[in-house]
Amino acid sequence: MTTVALSLPRIQHPILAVAGLVTAGLGLKLLTEDGVMALLLLIGIGLGVALYHASFGFAGAYRKAIVDKDISGVAAQLLMLGTAILLFAPILSQGEAFGHNVGGAFAPVSVSMALGAFVFGIGMQFAGCCASGTLFVAGGGNSRMTVVLVFFCIGTFIGSLHLGWWTELPSIGSISLRKELGWERAIPLQLGVLALVYFVLRRSGATIKQPIWWTGDFSVVRLLRGPWPLVLSALVLAVLNWATLVVAGHPWSITWAFTLWGAKGASLLGWQPNGNWFWTGGYQERALNASILNDTTSVMCIGIVLGAMMAASLAGKIAPKRSIPVPALASAIVGGIIMGYGARLAYGCNIGAFFSGVASGSLHGWVWIFCAIPGNWVGIKLRPLFKEAF
Repeated sequence: MTTVALSLPRIQHPILAVAGLVTAGLGLKLLTEDGVMALLLLIGIGLGVALYHASFGFAGAYRKAIVDKDISGVAAQLLMLGTAILLFAPILSQGEAFGHNVGGAFAPVSVSMALGAFVFGIGMQFAGCCASGTLFVAGGGNSRMTVVLVFFCIGTFIGSLHLGWWTELPSIGSISLRKELGWERAIPLQLGVLALVYFVLRRSGATIKQPIWWTGDFSVVRLLRGPWPLVLSALVLAVLNWATLVVAGHPWSITWAFTLWGAKGASLLGWQPNGNWFWTGGYQERALNASILNDTTSVMCIGIVLGAMMAASLAGKIAPKRSIPVPALASAIVGGIIMGYGARLAYGCNIGAFFSGVASGSLHGWVWIFCAIPGNWVGIKLRPLFKEAF
């Protein structure tokens, strides 16, 4: 019988060695300065491996659900959300873990947030990825996704410059379902909504068309080299988001790092905050003037890229293209900028706003996804504008 190991391409040892050396060097530096940061780097690496080995994306999952009525990816997301809700509740109800404070991902429910989520949804389909997808696909050696990442950073930085105006639009503020209803009502309510979404999708004719659990024999080789079933990745992502909450004091987020990287890049080109509402005073200004290795979100994003690189080299699948067709390049640029701008207005992306928001019991997480899905639909309809890009 042919084993999984024999059917896989050869391990790309040089790339794996480079990723390992970078991880070791960065991990050692962080460990000598801040053990928490070193641990968050490891969590990020775990996220990168889980995302890559299952190709766990959001843009593709929504496109398959809308176009093909294949809810395999959506079902895995529902499981991930339900697991995270149950894991987050005890920690957030206590408000602390291992002697330090913890807090959920909360943001105002506002016109700008809803519009940002809608715009982000359009950008997802233009770019062909989400925020987490950008990182793990770029880490896996995809040249086009590196372009998306660069312009994502530019878009979210531009959004930060305009955020002061957007925040003046109508808002009902942050709403915690836990505080409004209590955990004993908030948890069943959220789990019930997830179950209802699944039921409605199935009743509408949608089906699970791809295996979401192990097919064939389980083996350590497959665990290391992939592919993983969607259910395994969903559970790992939920647990690692919980681990982020416990270690960092806040849930997993991504796009703040992109905003910071964009601002630092602009600073190198001569940009100065000059009293900008977002970048003057407080945490943002301190982060802008400090090393990105002092920023928890940046360290985790770096970890995701390194984890995906390791996973891809183990799978023998790193093969970056030297040239990108013009339509693909255009969609990467436009999609990246739109996603970035939308994420800044929406206080996050599919991870920080949706996944972590829902897991925290924040109403804005639910509003985010119900605005992002119509944006995905619009993005799918407009994808033919980028001929031969996908």
